[in-house]
Amino acid sequence: MKTTRKIGVVTALLTALSLGTVMTSNAQDATPAKASSSSSSSDNKEFRLSVGPDFGLPVSDLSQGYNWSAGGFVQADIPVIQNLYVTVDAGYRGIFSKKGSELSGSKGVDLQTIPLKAGLKYFFVDNLLYVQGQAGATILANKSNALADKSAGFTYSPQVGVLIKLAHKNYLDAGFYWESTQSFWNNGPGTLNMLGLRLAYTLGI
Repeated sequence: MKTTRKIGVVTALLTALSLGTVMTSNAQDATPAKASSSSSSSDNKEFRLSVGPDFGLPVSDLSQGYNWSAGGFVQADIPVIQNLYVTVDAGYRGIFSKKGSELSGSKGVDLQTIPLKAGLKYFFVDNLLYVQGQAGATILANKSNALADKSAGFTYSPQVGVLIKLAHKNYLDAGFYWESTQSFWNNGPGTLNMLGLRLAYTLGI
């Protein structure tokens, strides 16, 4: 399916971009930096920008008609106080249907979604382990093809993750999330739920 191929290409490009940037930053960082309390404090209060791929597995009602999801996202982490950030997140995700599925009248059409969220991220282990909570809206880009009643639904998503420092102001962010979105169909399931993994190259600014 053309949509599946397009999303697969986007996801592959984002993964390659993330890995390529990480390799470049490691090559440039030939001399190890000395750890200090001042640099650690600075890292905890820096603006961070992340980009990477997103993979998910539908659960509960959504799993009856859909197999998996893939896409990409960009997220900004804005420091508030030490270890606490405000997050702003935008992405694109394809949710791929099972053959012959007619869940909620969608006639087996892949869903093309645009999640837009904001929230808070808190590091409970200094600059390493975190919890994140976000809420916002998910836009259904192909509402007509999916025979949906609504073009957007309320979304919330808790996440736990780890931030691995690769070099000065360069990180790998890996997080596991649960996401729930209000149904796009009046007579469909009440919520569209998903478990997923996000990987991102993160740059401190």
